[in-house]
Amino acid sequence: MNAAAIVVIGNEILSGKVQDRNSPFLIRELRELGVPVKRVATIPDEVDVIGETVRRYADRFAHVITCGGIGPTLDDVTFEGIARAFDLPLRPEPALERVIREHVGERITDAHLRMTKLPEGTELLWAEGLPWPATYIRNVLALPGSPELVEKKWRAIRERFRASPFVLCRIYLGIDEAAIAADLQAVDAAFPSVDIGSYPVFAPVDHETEITLECKDAEVVAAAKQALLSRLEPSVVVRIE
Repeated sequence: MNAAAIVVIGNEILSGKVQDRNSPFLIRELRELGVPVKRVATIPDEVDVIGETVRRYADRFAHVITCGGIGPTLDDVTFEGIARAFDLPLRPEPALERVIREHVGERITDAHLRMTKLPEGTELLWAEGLPWPATYIRNVLALPGSPELVEKKWRAIRERFRASPFVLCRIYLGIDEAAIAADLQAVDAAFPSVDIGSYPVFAPVDHETEITLECKDAEVVAAAKQALLSRLEPSVVVRIE
């Protein structure tokens, strides 16, 4: 299915030393591009865990995006894990080595060169304004851990992921969501392709509940909206967007 999984890699995330900012950003971005995110996993810097997780998600979803673990230090083992997921050898990438040498010059070390070893068959995604390419291995996009670098790289290549957009309808009601639970259940059963959300609102605003109806077919969303409205008293509908 044309859906995505996000794999956040880093002991620093699991220990609470660093807060994950990448998965919320990517979830929003992918949704805007018409790609639903079905899984988000946070895992340690361990080759076996990375390999097993990537393999499982790559078999199930069209896109897997990893964040973290592609730098020069000993705990940066994401490429090794991805290689293990697909039973691929790691090979030095001459084009990446050239870029690194141009960037660091005589200061280059074995740690820098370690970053040039990629799973065999890795596609380098170059884009204007990116000194370093993004890396794509089969259906896995490997991004760095730094949120600033993730956002910069993602925005340069995001159109590669564009799919048909989601259609969203919001219905604001001046009634508690418990009062319409049965109505929502009935509409959900009648329109299984529509993702129905119900959110209570506790702030002092003009409504008590926000209902969302979402799928990729505008006609189906419109039909689900009418089905729900037909079950409600007009006086409880504050507005529709």
